[in-house]
Amino acid sequence: MTEEVFQQGRMLPVIEEFYTLQGEGFHTGKPAYFIRVGGCDIGCSWCDSKYSWNFEVDQLVATDELVVRCLQYPSKAVVVTGGEPLLYPLDYLTRKLKSVGIQTFIETSGAHPLTGQWDWICLSPKRQSPPYPDLLPKAGELKVIIENSEDFLWAEENAKLVSADCHLFLQPEWSKRAIMTDRVIEYVKSNPAWRLSIQTHKYIGIP
Repeated sequence: MTEEVFQQGRMLPVIEEFYTLQGEGFHTGKPAYFIRVGGCDIGCSWCDSKYSWNFEVDQLVATDELVVRCLQYPSKAVVVTGGEPLLYPLDYLTRKLKSVGIQTFIETSGAHPLTGQWDWICLSPKRQSPPYPDLLPKAGELKVIIENSEDFLWAEENAKLVSADCHLFLQPEWSKRAIMTDRVIEYVKSNPAWRLSIQTHKYIGIP
């Protein structure tokens, strides 16, 4: 029975949940309830949530319980992140959230087919696992992590594939911020279609 409800999205492997302010990208500063699911098959060397890569059966949480917990907070917005959330069927979760008036946001690499009904898709593509082509036009936000100079080219390649309304962000990789922040600033100044994203939550010490 557990396997069946898992496949239906009625249970999800949840690493952590927390209520905080969104720290980066287009919605910086807005409060939201975060649901971080476990499991990732991309494995970025600089990932700041490597603890979420593994999926264990004892992490499974009933989706209906997640929705009840989301309703306890003033902001009616939920961000589903990971790990890589699109490893799992998310239609049941988003349908339940929307039925009680909660907006749905996802942060994803796009490396798996899109499931769920989303008010906002933040796409952060990774070179080792490129996003599904049909997901790119649906992104409200393209956020590319800049670790080295080659990442600027990767950003431009993906920018050609998103919609004209998609907001474009370049974000210095945290461990290289002392070097890459100035480079990103200069790039944005020369290429004003892009905007700078920084991880404000890390600077001010919130989740």
